[in-house]
Amino acid sequence: MKSGLMGYTLIICEKPSASKSIAEALADGKPTKSGEGKAVWYEFERDGKKYVTAPAVGHLFTLKQQGKGWSYPVFDVEWIPSYKANKMAAFSQPYFINMETLAKDAEDVIVATDYDDEGEVIGYNILKLICGRKTAPRMKFSTMTKTELLESFIKPSKINNNQVEAGYTRHYLDMYWGVNFTRALTLAIKVSAKRFRILSTGRVQGPTLHMLSKHEKKIKEFVPKPFWELEADITLGKQQIKALYEKDKIWEKAEAEKVLKSSTGKKGAVTDIKKKIMVQKPPKPYNTTSFLADIYRFFGYSPHQAMNIAESLYQAGLISYPRTSSEKLPPDINYAKIIGSIAKNPKYAKDAGSLLKKTGLRPEEGSKTDPAHPAIYPTGEQKKMGDQQQKVYDLCVRRFLACFGEPAKRESQKVSISIGGNTFFVNGKRTIEPGWTALYGKYGARYEIILPQTEKGDNVQVKKVSILDKQTSPPARFSQGSVLKEMENHGIGTKATRSQILQILYNRGYVIGRSIEVTELGMQLADILEKNVQDLVSEKLTRHFEQMMEEIAAGKRKREDVLDEARKKIEKIGIALKKKEKKIGDELTSAVIATQDRQSILGKCLKCGGTLKVHKNWRTGKRFVGCSGYKNGCRVGFPLPREGVIMSTEKECEHCKTPIIQVRPSGRRPFRMCLDPECKTKEEWLDKAKLKQVQDESKRNTKLAEKLKCAKCGKSMKSQRSLSLHMKKHADEK
Repeated sequence: MKSGLMGYTLIICEKPSASKSIAEALADGKPTKSGEGKAVWYEFERDGKKYVTAPAVGHLFTLKQQGKGWSYPVFDVEWIPSYKANKMAAFSQPYFINMETLAKDAEDVIVATDYDDEGEVIGYNILKLICGRKTAPRMKFSTMTKTELLESFIKPSKINNNQVEAGYTRHYLDMYWGVNFTRALTLAIKVSAKRFRILSTGRVQGPTLHMLSKHEKKIKEFVPKPFWELEADITLGKQQIKALYEKDKIWEKAEAEKVLKSSTGKKGAVTDIKKKIMVQKPPKPYNTTSFLADIYRFFGYSPHQAMNIAESLYQAGLISYPRTSSEKLPPDINYAKIIGSIAKNPKYAKDAGSLLKKTGLRPEEGSKTDPAHPAIYPTGEQKKMGDQQQKVYDLCVRRFLACFGEPAKRESQKVSISIGGNTFFVNGKRTIEPGWTALYGKYGARYEIILPQTEKGDNVQVKKVSILDKQTSPPARFSQGSVLKEMENHGIGTKATRSQILQILYNRGYVIGRSIEVTELGMQLADILEKNVQDLVSEKLTRHFEQMMEEIAAGKRKREDVLDEARKKIEKIGIALKKKEKKIGDELTSAVIATQDRQSILGKCLKCGGTLKVHKNWRTGKRFVGCSGYKNGCRVGFPLPREGVIMSTEKECEHCKTPIIQVRPSGRRPFRMCLDPECKTKEEWLDKAKLKQVQDESKRNTKLAEKLKCAKCGKSMKSQRSLSLHMKKHADEK
């Protein structure tokens, strides 16, 4: 492969879409696309000079252990090409080869990766390990707009060595923690049960799981306490409404019955009216955590999915860099220009236009800052978007506009009503001045309870008074949005890693559900680690190293000092683990078996009433569903997806009546499906050829289950060898 160019400047980009956007922004004419398949680069001229924008696909290098072996602790690691370290990264090989080839003929190099720790590491590794250089001009930008890309090209900065060092430190720390303690847990199971089952933990993963596990315990250990409420059906003005007794919880039923008796059949009268005006400030601009939380709240997209959507909007030049801690919008982004561009869209013309009429534009801001990027904001660019992108973009635009709005005013009203000498009340809420909520659109909608005009002393018609049996509720589960804020409050993870950590917990089967529930395996793992090696779930230790990395980024610490401290801590933890290896292994094995048993049961067989369970074909490694009634002749069986954690939903398909399962493939969105491959819900999934394939596979699995059954006693075996040994026992007994 040859670029066809000589004497050009190579611009290192983080992603293919960034490579195209940067080339289009800088070129005097139209850039020329070169390369094969998806691994392409762009050639162009500017001011008579030749340039090439070549993309990586994230990290082209990763850390890997030097040499072989599965002992721990291990600290001898090195940077190697990602495609050589992991088969899952094979897609990066053509991009690596392109970068390597283009670097040979490049006279100069410019780094144009995203400006954060990860982007700096990506760019610096390519610069050092492929281009053979230690420094280069650095394009620094927060949006992929033509204006900002041009400015960052004309006025480049330098490689931020402190940021590189902080990024390197994070990679080494995560490698040390993840590799050593995942090995420790896995080897503990192997010592205990002579089985190989990978259980992972990590520097941030462990404390996050422990935090969620503690919350899960509060929910499961919660004992509801009975209480009683009283409500009255009344007519206020011409409005039918319910009034509540002044005590929101009555703990003795006798007291509630006494109030009920003295109120029943009595007339009511208004005894007091209290009004209060509340002023609500505009919302703060979005940082990463609040943005992902609101995307989940309004649209239900998981943090991992939401970040991918936000990233695509950034790459298209529609919003600013979505990984930031900042809640501030600096004036140099040019508020009026952005709002003016937004106003060109008919959807926002009225609201954006009203802001432009203000004498001064000043956004509401929060206290959090970020040295690399401002808060998230729309650029004002107009491009075609998909449905998901449009939703997230609309939220970003509305939030940005709302930040510049006027305070909203709301009135709360409390009307007290005496019924038989007992005080009941009704609450009303209404918006007096919408202010910023009008700019926020549907996201700023507030619940309105408009009460009729009422005066003190007015008579109130009482239709009936009722007593309600209630129970106290357990703590609410975290949503996938609220958990990010909780992690931030606890100082666990960073703006860039929290969504990834949550996704890992799902992929490992440690947590399930949209409202996060910790699985039995997750609970047991968190308990075992807390009981035996508290440092592996310590939020304090995680925060300590996060603080040290911030100090490295600020030039106040050295990478090697931090890594040296980490190695000593890991060695100490490793010694404690090895001392308790058998005990930890026994506990982990019990947890794994219990979880596997629970996950394997999917529901009841419609044919014989037996139990449908997940089985594995030990010859092919494929999973399938079989019925426990096969000993009695039931041959019901279904194929299963090859990859992903399978969980029962305890629901059945309304069409075929088979159990509905949830499948969570690694790194992708979970999906739900019923077991029957011929169900009409799968008409769009499978063509006839595919349908026949899964039907044949189901028959083969069923036949195999029949074949591996003892003819004498009917007991099932997992393999032909096990069956042979079992039959030999019968022969010996005879």
